[in-house]
Amino acid sequence: MRLDLARQYGQDRLPRYTSYPTAPHFAATIGEADYRRWLRSIPVRTPASIYLHVPFCRSMCWYCGCHTSITKRDDPIAIYASGLRTEAHLIAETIGQRLPISHIHFGGGTPTVMTPETFADLVGVLRYSYFVLPTAEVAVEIDPRTLTEPMTEAMGYSGVNRASLGVQSFDPAVQRAINRLQSFEQTARSVERLRRAGIARINFDLLYGLPAQTVQSCVDTVAKCIELRPDRFSVFGYAHIPSFKKHQRKIAEASLPDSIERHLQSETIADALVDAGYERIGFDHFALPGDSLTEAKREGRLRRNFQGYTDDSADTLIGLGASAISRMPRGFVQNVVATRDYLACIAEDRLATVKGYAFTADDLFRADIIERIMCNMAVDLPKVSRLHGRNPESAVVDRSRIDSLIADGVVTMVADRLSVSDGAEFLARHVASVFDAHLAPSLATHSPAV
Repeated sequence: MRLDLARQYGQDRLPRYTSYPTAPHFAATIGEADYRRWLRSIPVRTPASIYLHVPFCRSMCWYCGCHTSITKRDDPIAIYASGLRTEAHLIAETIGQRLPISHIHFGGGTPTVMTPETFADLVGVLRYSYFVLPTAEVAVEIDPRTLTEPMTEAMGYSGVNRASLGVQSFDPAVQRAINRLQSFEQTARSVERLRRAGIARINFDLLYGLPAQTVQSCVDTVAKCIELRPDRFSVFGYAHIPSFKKHQRKIAEASLPDSIERHLQSETIADALVDAGYERIGFDHFALPGDSLTEAKREGRLRRNFQGYTDDSADTLIGLGASAISRMPRGFVQNVVATRDYLACIAEDRLATVKGYAFTADDLFRADIIERIMCNMAVDLPKVSRLHGRNPESAVVDRSRIDSLIADGVVTMVADRLSVSDGAEFLARHVASVFDAHLAPSLATHSPAV
């Protein structure tokens, strides 16, 4: 473990680079008319992806950074799902043809908070409005505490073939500190139900850097998870931004581990997963050898999007729902965040676009570099520059920063071919930031990079 590097760089706050430019740079100058124009220009024979955001949960986890709200009733969820169905139809109508779909991802919030009937109806609308390919991956994020047998069966009948379960930590002290009490037995029961329903591809989400969390509790959590043998793990560092998410104020900042402890927790989890037969994907994902994510890494097809590392090769991502972000070949668009405003737009047959960003040639050049660093831990700057008709000398924005990273042994640079050093992969976001022409002076809204 490189504790020296964690100590030096651990307090820096940087983007996760699941997009470039990042969401803080979206502006209201991009609106509904732009989105409609971009939709009509999509190459309709090229597969696209769909993301659906369901912003409801039954209880609030205090660490949560998602756009979500708490409801005990089903009516608001049913009304919102009706809005999703209408938006899906409006977008398909704007495109003008049944767009082929290779990936569908339900996120939130808790998508399985919908009733089984509502979920099945929504998937049916997607299959009617779009051509969902027979090989399409259909993934759903799940809270094991609330997953029911009828909902599991409905997902199986609807063609869901990947489930992502939030685990975070099995340590009772950590669970109490984040308001998420979840037993190992609840999680195991959900995994068993999913596999019985034919949903065989299972992901687990873990967090480090949580209040009351220790290296030993991370080891214990991983050991329990490995018993259930999921196909993939996503291991994220908790981002404490109480000015942005007010419920995070319930977590005392003094109870959070420092950058050294965060690094120890992260690398201990990584070592335990690698020892258990998982391969490290990028710096925060892990997958079994036969998983499609591992194959994408081996074949140089690994990508990064708003869900993290992926084997999804689509250049078009259609976001449905309040706060959802779409990525078009020509730029990003984002829907209004408030569910009430979102539903008001959809009720008037308007797309709910509130802001976005139109790509420049320079953005596409830098996005390519950053994605290769994040996915491959290396980039051939002359090669990428030739593809974009650019001079490789123009790629680096902060020359003094890259010189420091080289001097500290984080990266090597030979003939403008950059490689992240072994053991320094956890600083990939620092390396990527050297090529970010939009990096803001104030990074308070970003998470710690270690």
